[in-house]
Parts: sequence; structure tokens; C-alpha cells
Amino acid sequence: MQNYKELLTSILPLVVLFAIFYFFIIRPQRVQQKKHKEMLANLQKGDKIVAQGGFICEVIKPEDTFFSVKLNDETIVKLAKEYVAYKLDDTYSK
Repeated sequence: MQNYKELLTSILPLVVLFAIFYFFIIRPQRVQQKKHKEMLANLQKGDKIVAQGGFICEVIKPEDTFFSVKLNDETIVKLAKEYVAYKLDDTYSK
């Protein structure tokens, strides 16, 4: 009985610490990753995005692993989906 109490008192702080770590670090990061993945899946032609390098681009053609994007009137490049930071809303694109 004494060993059981010692075991419980030594493991309980670790369980509480893991729960705090999960709810304040792991879970919010998973939610953010899920939102980003949904945003990438819903990008369509004409959407404005910001690449991780800071470039503001317009999506021309979504593909499997890349987006064809327009940087200006003459420059069209391919951008890997991993490098899309976020989609510009109408309020930011003005």
C-alpha cells in the first residue's frame, strides 16, 4: 500500500505536466495545421496569397503539389504548397 502511494505521487505530477503541455502546445498547433491545410485545399484561381518569402501572389492554377502563381503582369512562377504562408483577405489586398 505504501509503494502504491509513492508511485502515485511520483507519476501524478508527470501526468499533470503532460496534460498541460498537450492542451497549451500540441493541441493548438494541430488546430492551426488543420486550418492551414484546409486553406490550401480551398485556394482557387484568382485568390491572393502571401508566400513565406513575403511575396504577394495571385493563384493562376492550383496543382497537386504546386501552385502556378502570378507575381506581376509578366512573371508567372510555380510555388510549392509548403511555402504558402496565408491567404490575403479583401481587407488586406487593397
